[in-house]
Amino acid sequence: MTYTHIFFDLDGTLTDSKPGIIRSVEHALDFFHIHVPPEQLIPFIGPPLRDSFAPFFENDTARVDMAIQKYREYYSAKGIFENSLYDGITDLLRGLQALGRRLCVATSKPEPFARRVLEHFRIDGFFSFVAGAELHGPRNNKTEVLRYACTQLGIEDMNPCLMVGDRKYDVRGAHNVGMACAGVLYGYGPREELTEARAEYLCASVDDLEKLLLADAPGA
Repeated sequence: MTYTHIFFDLDGTLTDSKPGIIRSVEHALDFFHIHVPPEQLIPFIGPPLRDSFAPFFENDTARVDMAIQKYREYYSAKGIFENSLYDGITDLLRGLQALGRRLCVATSKPEPFARRVLEHFRIDGFFSFVAGAELHGPRNNKTEVLRYACTQLGIEDMNPCLMVGDRKYDVRGAHNVGMACAGVLYGYGPREELTEARAEYLCASVDDLEKLLLADAPGA
């Protein structure tokens, strides 16, 4: 199958954002004198912040809002740059662009932050569109982000579209809009999570992802 429209998640797919996200969460929880081992905060990578913070505050909206504010306070100043590109990502994007593939970022991260990350790593030029969550608005999960992206790009036929991500939220979001999903195992979602979500493909490494996406390239 040739996928001509490819939607990439950001955290755990294009970039290893764990250090900055974990420190931002710790900063937010410290404000409430809550201390949690860093490894227990890894599930924050991927889903909307509101969903991740809610259990810590028994769904108290005011405290969840404050936690998100404190998270973004640290993230916007420091955490956003405590981040690195996965090896091979730039070459993969360059190869896909050379083949005429239409590339898009679809992330639950607020769109302004996503754009800053892409610009920081100088990969923004590979993408025809960047779709992210709204800082204050209803577009805050992968399904809504993908619907927004497809509408903006004028895409109605989902058959040539593929979502690439590392969490069940990516798979579910893709399936909710009618597209297939490639789950990457080098991110933060375990194999079992992606298998249970029924990802059509599993890629253990960026090299595996490249083989999947460039399978029909001349000389591949």
